[in-house]
Amino acid sequence: MPDISENDKLVDAAGTGLAATLREYYQLTKPRVVSLIIFTAVVGMFLSTPGMVSLDVLLLGTLGIGLAAASGAAMNQILDSDADRVMKRTRHRPLPMGKVNAMAAMIFACVLSMASMLILAIWVNTLTAILTFASMVGYAVIYTVFLKRATPQNIVIGGAAGAMPPVLGWTAVTGEIASDALLLFLIIFCWTPPHFWALALYREKEYASVGIPMLPVTHGRRYTQLFIVCYTLLLAAVSIMPFATRMSGLPYLLGALVLNAYFVGHAIALYRNYSDKLARKTFFFSIQYLAWLFALMLVDHYRHWIYGALGVGSG
Repeated sequence: MPDISENDKLVDAAGTGLAATLREYYQLTKPRVVSLIIFTAVVGMFLSTPGMVSLDVLLLGTLGIGLAAASGAAMNQILDSDADRVMKRTRHRPLPMGKVNAMAAMIFACVLSMASMLILAIWVNTLTAILTFASMVGYAVIYTVFLKRATPQNIVIGGAAGAMPPVLGWTAVTGEIASDALLLFLIIFCWTPPHFWALALYREKEYASVGIPMLPVTHGRRYTQLFIVCYTLLLAAVSIMPFATRMSGLPYLLGALVLNAYFVGHAIALYRNYSDKLARKTFFFSIQYLAWLFALMLVDHYRHWIYGALGVGSG
């Protein structure tokens, strides 16, 4: 019979094993990607109303959208596991490392998906549930299975699914799709190509090795660099539209101009004097760009409240 110290070791080992398993399933959900998705969805919620979002919609809507995003991410890793084993960027994911088996991962993804749909359909609204499900299928199946390996424009077409979170947040609160919600969609839609093509530039050989026709693989680096400049300029124009439509005010406009100047500067520098280091820098800046842009919209939306709290005039 084991003594107390041996029992303690068994308990510690079991606890450590459970924690490690939970970490692997957590990594299946691509938490960094999902966190940005959730953030843009929450911003969409707040922008949809002049006041505050009700707590139940905020919590349940965020949970439902977040679970769907996590499910789509897990499904993406299941379907891409063969390619992930080859690519240096992804070979340390749970499935290629054999830390989670495909069947368990599939069950996990399905449970997340069903939980998401139940939460959204029962406690939020049907429109949000339908749009969330369509976005999840668009990313996990249509993009991952078909578009990703069919065309070098995979990111552009598939970007529609990734651009949906602020629309989902908007409909969670209002139950309808508005033009301002579609403008938020358009911003992320235009942001997606330069974001992913910057990554594809310095990961070109990896994508080529697994037969994924990313733009640098099929059309060359110079062509991709030019398209990054074009889409970044398009994004700069689109990101000013919330001010033009009066969804956002002058503080947002000033911040957006600064962010766009930096992003366009990165794109032009990448076109004029390419290096993997600069491509990597552009990729990571693009993530910061989107986060800061949506944060600016949120702060600007409540600027009158902030001015009142600070005791200053709104101008």
